[in-house]
Amino acid sequence: MGIIGWIIIGALAGWIASMVTGKNKEMGAFMNIVVGIIGGLIGGLVMNLAGGIGITGFNLWSLVVACVGAIILLLIVNAFKRRAHNYS
Repeated sequence: MGIIGWIIIGALAGWIASMVTGKNKEMGAFMNIVVGIIGGLIGGLVMNLAGGIGITGFNLWSLVVACVGAIILLLIVNAFKRRAHNYS
């Protein structure tokens, strides 16, 4: 999958994940793309560890995997933000 495909899948996955986690108003288009691309890597890793198939190209399955990874990423980031906020 080329860089344009990663950007498109990343943008969609990041946007969907931000809506699921309730962070859509805090994130812009650039952060959605970054979260979606990193989420694709995390989702692919999780799927491979679970014995499944990770990112397979520009298709619906890859979008689902990237969304799962992006949601995991945002939940982890939000947990660290809450923990840091509680200590300050």
